[in-house]
Amino acid sequence: MNPLYDMCAVEVGQHYYWLIAGYQVHAQVLITSWFVIGFLLIGCFVASRNLQEIPEGGQNFLEYVLEFIRDLAKTQIGHESRKWVPYLGTLFLFIFVSNWSGALVPWRLIELPNGELGAPTADINTTVALALMTSTAYFYAGLTKKGFGYFSKYLKPTPILLPINILEDFTKPLSLSFRLFGNVLADELVVAVLISLVPLVVPIPMMLLGLFAGAIQSLIFATLAGAYIGEALEGH
Repeated sequence: MNPLYDMCAVEVGQHYYWLIAGYQVHAQVLITSWFVIGFLLIGCFVASRNLQEIPEGGQNFLEYVLEFIRDLAKTQIGHESRKWVPYLGTLFLFIFVSNWSGALVPWRLIELPNGELGAPTADINTTVALALMTSTAYFYAGLTKKGFGYFSKYLKPTPILLPINILEDFTKPLSLSFRLFGNVLADELVVAVLISLVPLVVPIPMMLLGLFAGAIQSLIFATLAGAYIGEALEGH
């Protein structure tokens, strides 16, 4: 069982870096993120290269996903949701495929000089970047619609709450990033430990549960991102 144990072991805190122009670049995240992005681009290209009036196959699945994302955006943002569909859709699909890649892609068969490959969302760098993008998006939405009057929301319903309202904008990206990171990393660790203890029996239901949890986490992240954007557009 030693080869199986070695394949499923998770190294926490170990990273593989590229040195580019004197800067250390987190190679693990880039490699797996490029894989996810490439998979999404190729999948969308193949499914939409021969569009039909009556969709079938990949086009039918792609339209179903698009309709799902449109409904999510409309529910959270309202009548101005159309222009935010690309952002929320990209966010949802990237997180969804990233989460599932951790369970379905045998990353650990690829050996690195240091560290190991895994789901992009199992790295705090990825989840923080996604959370900061979302923060930038809802600030952009509010400033675009209301100008600098957007910041008056910090004084509502009373100026006494100014510190708390400001703190809320700092806690949003923190909660978004750590929730996603913690759930994905915990799932990988639990499966790795179970495989080392009870190989090929107990881990299978846990892996299926991990796939379900990964899908739920991607939906939660996209839903909260839409809710924050909708709140910025509608007011406090």
